[in-house]
Amino acid sequence: MSHDFTIRATTIADLEAVTELLAASYPALMAGSYDEPLLSQLLPVICQANPTLLLSGTFYVAQTDDAKLIACGGWTPERPPGTGDDQTGLGHIRHFATHPKWLRRGLGRAIYEACEADARLQGIIEFECYSSLNAEPFYRSVGFRRVREVLVPMPNGLRMPAVLMEHKQVT
Repeated sequence: MSHDFTIRATTIADLEAVTELLAASYPALMAGSYDEPLLSQLLPVICQANPTLLLSGTFYVAQTDDAKLIACGGWTPERPPGTGDDQTGLGHIRHFATHPKWLRRGLGRAIYEACEADARLQGIIEFECYSSLNAEPFYRSVGFRRVREVLVPMPNGLRMPAVLMEHKQVT
């Protein structure tokens, strides 16, 4: 497959563009999996790029030759994200999104492979993620298995229905 994009680690300069990418992706892709009242509460929270994640060195974007961001995703050693609770050898997949006009072109897989390669170098042998309901097929396609449905705590007391998934052998 020829690639019309490149993968690179993010910087804080990507904050606005990643936020725009999330705002283009999540409403369109999640609409079939979440009811509108819940989605209208979740979107203002989940469509904001996380500065700490952008500076982690483990968050990536796919960009076109003209520098337009078309997909993003990354990982951290924290479990669950934001708690600072690390478990040796375990990484957590974070904030994957692809612009709806760029679906099914290998962007998510390419970013996941960058995450996996980087994680191996840092001693990570297992990944887990809180998959949105609509993203479960993608994560299965890169080797994750469903563990159970969960309600992920969000700011303002929101709880987002998701699927805890794991990938036992990061190879």
